Amino acid sequence: MKILIKDTKFLRDVQLGIENLLLHKLRSFLTALGVIFGVCSVVAMLSVGEGASKEAMDQIRKVGSNNITIESVKSREDEATTSTRTRISVYGITYKDFERIEGTFSSIRTAVPVKEVRKQGRLGGNTLELRVVGTTPAWFELVKRPVEAGRVLTESDLVKESAVAVLTEYGARRLLATRGTIGQNLSIGENNFQIVGIVKSEAGSGTDIQLPDLNVDAYIPLNVARSYYGDTVMKRSTGSEEMNRVELNKVIVQVDDLANVESTAKGMEAMLKKFHPKVDYEMSVPLAMLRQAEAQKRTTNIVLGSIAGISLLVGGIGIMNIMLASVTERTREIGIRRAIGAKKKQIITQFLIETVVLSTIGGVVGLCIGIIIPLLIELFTGMPTVITAFSIILPFFISIGIGIIFGIYPAARAAEVDPIIALRHE
Repeated sequence: MKILIKDTKFLRDVQLGIENLLLHKLRSFLTALGVIFGVCSVVAMLSVGEGASKEAMDQIRKVGSNNITIESVKSREDEATTSTRTRISVYGITYKDFERIEGTFSSIRTAVPVKEVRKQGRLGGNTLELRVVGTTPAWFELVKRPVEAGRVLTESDLVKESAVAVLTEYGARRLLATRGTIGQNLSIGENNFQIVGIVKSEAGSGTDIQLPDLNVDAYIPLNVARSYYGDTVMKRSTGSEEMNRVELNKVIVQVDDLANVESTAKGMEAMLKKFHPKVDYEMSVPLAMLRQAEAQKRTTNIVLGSIAGISLLVGGIGIMNIMLASVTERTREIGIRRAIGAKKKQIITQFLIETVVLSTIGGVVGLCIGIIIPLLIELFTGMPTVITAFSIILPFFISIGIGIIFGIYPAARAAEVDPIIALRHE
């Protein structure tokens, strides 16, 4: 029964606080605007930051958190070398390197060698420049994409050195290839291949993370690629001709456990340095990039939240300013309440309730607007946004805290008013 009485009294105080705020509707609304904009900006900025971070991390996960990619690149010494005559540049990962990697580290679950060449593809009367990827069936275990039609490469294709090709869906459409084209011949450069499958491709969406596959890939057995196209590629530029000899353009390694990824990467780096003093390769570890992205996400959230929090601070100062003015206006009312027996604690409670009600209403309205803004951003710009429970709960409770913190001083000022002097106040 006592609890019910206390609750009823508290509700009566809340009702009285709302009535006092409604006496000056415009002033109360303008005061709440600071909190509304503050909460709104916190929710919107955190949602945009979360969306951008999630997109980057999703791209990294698509590459494979357990994967390590080693790519052949020219060393700085080779890049600095210039000549007007034809020259041959030999660099990058070799078949021997692949054998060493595969045979040395027990933590490796799967290793995939990749040889890439650019060739013109022709099907019927249609042509398209393809990235021809010579690889093994293990590629399709590491780079998992749905099979739209037919099949992927098999061990039998490697053993028999079959001239077969698997196209990506985008490339197939550009060549006007459909499910019915499975079994037809595709000309790649000067050679003919039988189309045995079409897979869905998922190329990067403008982020810095490059996925292993492209929209214009044609996958063929590795030994066929080496037999047909060799290891030397001619590259012509103004005033010179350059021939690049690269055995493997890429090696993708899948580690058995996340805990072993970084140690395996360090071991491979140390081994490759012994055989590649010029450092003509680059190693990419998506797990390290994922951790870096997560750390960047936390930093971004803190920065964005701090910037948006300034608006809440300004809103709190506005509340304190208006409540101090309210204390002055209501001096006589305070004196009457004190004269009929109201205690200082009750005066403080009444003014605190008013500030908390004001900031809470501002917080709720701000949350509603803050949820709508990210949705509009995603609708009109295509930029991904993610509204999390954290981005809603945090600004809401901060808005309530703002009401308490910035309401304490005006409430204390009201409680310290002398009843005798207050009753004489006009």
